[in-house]
Amino acid sequence: MNHFEVFNQTKEQIDLDEEKKIIEFALKHENLQNVIFNVIFVDKDTITKINRDYRGVDRETDVISFALEDGEANIPFEFGRLLGDIYICVSKMKEQAKEYGHSEKREMGFLTVHGLLHLLGYDHMTKDEEKIMFEKQKEILNAYGLKR
Repeated sequence: MNHFEVFNQTKEQIDLDEEKKIIEFALKHENLQNVIFNVIFVDKDTITKINRDYRGVDRETDVISFALEDGEANIPFEFGRLLGDIYICVSKMKEQAKEYGHSEKREMGFLTVHGLLHLLGYDHMTKDEEKIMFEKQKEILNAYGLKR
């Protein structure tokens, strides 16, 4: 049984029911069992502070994942895999939806799946890693019906 929580720490309206459906679909698509994580929607100031404090980059970003299974730091947990947290900036999500000419739902799905894949160990630091991760994102989003 998977367990995740979704939190909206902003005053912005977000379709949390849709967010939960996207997450459930991605988990099922990837045959994930007994994973535990959080998705937290935050404002620009919060994501900027997180990005500055934890990544040394003093600017707003769209999504940040804190993967607890990163590298050798696998944390055994009695009830499953404790993956970590995904932080999504709502203002950046809305801005990028307009910029890319697609719906906020599609952008929310993209950022969620992107963040989840980071929690699962995917990355895009090299061209090869990027190709693998971005193909996986596209596959999940297309299967859910969130095509570009």
